[in-house]
Amino acid sequence: MVYYLGRDVKVMICTESHIRGVGLDGYELQMDATPSTALFAQELTAPGAATTYALADITGVDLSIGATDEDITYVGLKSVLKAEIKKETTVSLTRKKSGILWDIVFNGPCKSGEELISGTVNHGARWGLADNTSASVKISNGLISPKDSNNGTNVTFGYRIFIQLKSAVEVFTVPACQITGHTVSLNADGTTEETMEFSSNVTPFLGAAVDLTRLVSSDI
Repeated sequence: MVYYLGRDVKVMICTESHIRGVGLDGYELQMDATPSTALFAQELTAPGAATTYALADITGVDLSIGATDEDITYVGLKSVLKAEIKKETTVSLTRKKSGILWDIVFNGPCKSGEELISGTVNHGARWGLADNTSASVKISNGLISPKDSNNGTNVTFGYRIFIQLKSAVEVFTVPACQITGHTVSLNADGTTEETMEFSSNVTPFLGAAVDLTRLVSSDI
């Protein structure tokens, strides 16, 4: 586990779609094709992943990298094999609370016409975007498998988080993240900070720049 202070890193969030981001229209979730500081997640493009759209007021980034193992015991042998089943990466972002954006992203609702299943708007955007049977990208409701959230070629499931170190020499990229938690800290004077937790089972990337490589079904 690695913990960074907000002043030591820049964090950008993109969807896994290269044509739509996720933001708000009033008190409802909607998609947007134009990079903006008002969006929760930009589309997966070089402009969308630029440090121009780094999250503001980040106070802490908790990064945990691991693997899920399965114990295999062989008859007549004392040693147990720990076989790796899948990667497991979790990212927790903490920021000064300044609005309802993260609350709506986690809890919903969606704007009518932006939801995956027509008429079902009472869900958040915890699972990113997906393509429905009409091949138009929509906000996923989390009831389809990650590999089926695709446009026929590339998977659009979840979000991609870019963590750029202060030196700007390395960028840690975590693809296909889904939101697993959102908490708000309270005190006698009101709310102070909020934390959003992301989880991914896809192998992360480490490089000198943001990695915009699109995912395919075999990666999930």
